[in-house]
Amino acid sequence: MSAVEIQIKRTNSKDKGFISLVKELDAFLTIKNGESDDFFSQFNGLENLDNVIVMYTNEIPIGCGAIKQYNTTTVEIKRMYIQENYQGKNLGIIILDALETWATELGNTRCILETGTMLPEAIRFYEKNNYQRIPNYDQYIGVAESVCFEKLL
Repeated sequence: MSAVEIQIKRTNSKDKGFISLVKELDAFLTIKNGESDDFFSQFNGLENLDNVIVMYTNEIPIGCGAIKQYNTTTVEIKRMYIQENYQGKNLGIIILDALETWATELGNTRCILETGTMLPEAIRFYEKNNYQRIPNYDQYIGVAESVCFEKLL
C-alpha cells in the first residue's frame, strides 16, 4: 500500500472542510460519551477558533484540529479528529505537530487539552506525544470522565 499524500491547510472554524469533519467528530463523541455528551458538547463550540488545521488527501478533508488561546502563553488543543479509515497511520501526529508549531509561532510556550476516559486511544496518543497529565482545569474540575494534559513547547 502506498503512503497517503496529504496537504495541511491553516484556516479558521468557518472552513467547510473543518465543519464537515467536526460534524463527524460530534456524532462519534455522542456515541462514546453516552450520558455525559451534553456536558462535554457545551465546551466544543466552533466560535473563537481562529487557528484551525485541516488535513486533506486528494482535496478531501480527512482530519482536523484547532488551537484556542487560553491565556497569554497557553493554547488549548481542540477538535482533534482523523476519519476512521485514516486512523492508525500516524496522521494525528502531523496535525498535532502543525498545531504546536503554530502555537509557538504565536508566542505560546504551553499547550493544554482535555479528553475523556471513554477515549483510551486519545489518552495513549497524547501520552506518546509527550503530554503530561495535569489536574483538571476550569469546567473539568471534579469531572471524573475528564483527563487533562499539558505539554511545554
